[in-house]
Amino acid sequence: MKHLFVLNDAPYGSERSYNALRLTRHLLKAGGEEVKIFLIGDAAACAKSGQKVAPGYYNIADMLAMIIRHGGEAGVCGTCMDARGITDAELIAGAPRSTMDQLTAWTQWADKVLVF
Repeated sequence: MKHLFVLNDAPYGSERSYNALRLTRHLLKAGGEEVKIFLIGDAAACAKSGQKVAPGYYNIADMLAMIIRHGGEAGVCGTCMDARGITDAELIAGAPRSTMDQLTAWTQWADKVLVF
């Protein structure tokens, strides 16, 4: 099955983005699933490299990178990046600047769209 996850929340504060990535990771582990993640609004910061968190606390950029390494795709809303002062060079590998056209295409591709 093809799943599109649309994340809206900042990487820290609420646990919505964290829980979305946990579910994404488990879907990939289950096998036979295709996953795409679109980061929009405050979730654009989830793909920012160089995040430093307290010991023992999850690092959302590392979680996203692991999902990408295991076959998931990611895109980051370019307009949302610009509004938050995030440059292309600051994004983790495999999570490029993206567009609403890409989100539209991914939505049409998906069997299920999950919004967090």
